[in-house]
Amino acid sequence: MAGAIRTWWQNHGPSKRRLVQLYSALLYNAHLKGFAEGEIYQGITKAVCVPGLNCYSCPGAVGACPLGALQNAISASASRPAFYIVGTLLLFGLALGRMICGWACPVGLAQELLFHVPVPKIRKNRVTRILSYLKYVILAVFVILIPAIYAFSRLPFPAFCKFICPAGTAEGAIGLLANPANAEKLGMLGLLFTRKFIILVAVITASMFLFRPFCRFVCPLGAIYGLMTRIAVWGVRVDDKKCINCGACVRECKMDIRHVGDHECIHCGKCINVCPAKAISFASKKRGGKKIAAAAAVILLAGALVYYNFIYSTPGKNTPPSPVQVAGDIPSAATGSAPGQMFPDFELKCADGSTYRLSDHRGKVVVINIWATWCNPCVKELPYFEKLYNEHGDRVSVIAVHSDLVTDDVQAFLKDFDFKMPVSYTDVKCVTDNLEDSIMLPITIVLDKNGVVTYNKARSVTYDVLELLVAEGAK
Repeated sequence: MAGAIRTWWQNHGPSKRRLVQLYSALLYNAHLKGFAEGEIYQGITKAVCVPGLNCYSCPGAVGACPLGALQNAISASASRPAFYIVGTLLLFGLALGRMICGWACPVGLAQELLFHVPVPKIRKNRVTRILSYLKYVILAVFVILIPAIYAFSRLPFPAFCKFICPAGTAEGAIGLLANPANAEKLGMLGLLFTRKFIILVAVITASMFLFRPFCRFVCPLGAIYGLMTRIAVWGVRVDDKKCINCGACVRECKMDIRHVGDHECIHCGKCINVCPAKAISFASKKRGGKKIAAAAAVILLAGALVYYNFIYSTPGKNTPPSPVQVAGDIPSAATGSAPGQMFPDFELKCADGSTYRLSDHRGKVVVINIWATWCNPCVKELPYFEKLYNEHGDRVSVIAVHSDLVTDDVQAFLKDFDFKMPVSYTDVKCVTDNLEDSIMLPITIVLDKNGVVTYNKARSVTYDVLELLVAEGAK
């Protein structure tokens, strides 16, 4: 019986590469409860990059995307060198090269599965070979040049993520908005999402007719690894002494390679089975190393699934307020941004040159709006906060705080408006660093007269909603 099962598995079960691809996708997105809760994991491992392309904003993501990290690092290069991400990419690239694309990239896996849809297939040809160089142009322009230009004005601008990346649309935007808990955020979608959604649909459609079109023609991460694949430690190797130059390997490969192991090769290993001279193999490994690696991988994945779904809890969530006593015997709460907690005091420099200090507004309901010029719903609701300030300024304190992710000239933007309410957009981390699990925009925070948070949510509001929140905070 065991022998029959083993034979069936060998003939019909997934290949080792497919199992590794599935393993990688699950490990990268081990925060499974994020899909159920509609929330993004923000723990310590989010500061570490995974090897493959996987959106930071995916509800399940437990690490950062190296491509997004690289763009942000280049944008910030005027103030700090990009040592970490460059070193990380060198480590991945020199160790595995484009083997990462073939074995450890969820986007590559998704394209391969779509290629199984029974529709006519377009074989590689001279046109696809020429198009394979497009990803290097995209790397140069959208990942390096545009973020570098913005670095001179100290404005982070991840151009590839913002304008092209289909993984961000599928995993980040759709992954979050598919959860009913985020239904109100559908109103935040604008033209930018529509354009990126069209790109996503185009990639999905193309993947049914072409083998891994995004990897071959678009992906800048594959381009980076492709530049290092020839000197990578692991991958497929050709024994020149055995090779008879029959070309069977190149003909079998669905990628636009000229020879095994070049910058287009993803080291999937399919060429090994078609080589009549048995001249192709993976880099040799020590005996017994495969079993040790497999055991370690199983332990790592099991530990990750247990930690991210049963041990880790979102910062600020399920944290009961603990009463403390402050001067004047006024009951307060534990410091934080969750409802029931005392929002930390802060001091901001405003656009008109004045200073806004939170503690100066005790006795008033305080409304804090976190917004950004690039967030359409934020801009749409700004007039509501201005109206609230003008009509209830005697009993309500309002301040609009621009996100610390600045991609436009905020000062130039504000010139088109005549806001009387305080607006701050420089050195705002004293506010944004206290938002804990509130990372989407727009964010509205309401504090009662004692500075205790009564409302903190990332969603659009109307003027009527603001009045109700103020009335609740004044009780």
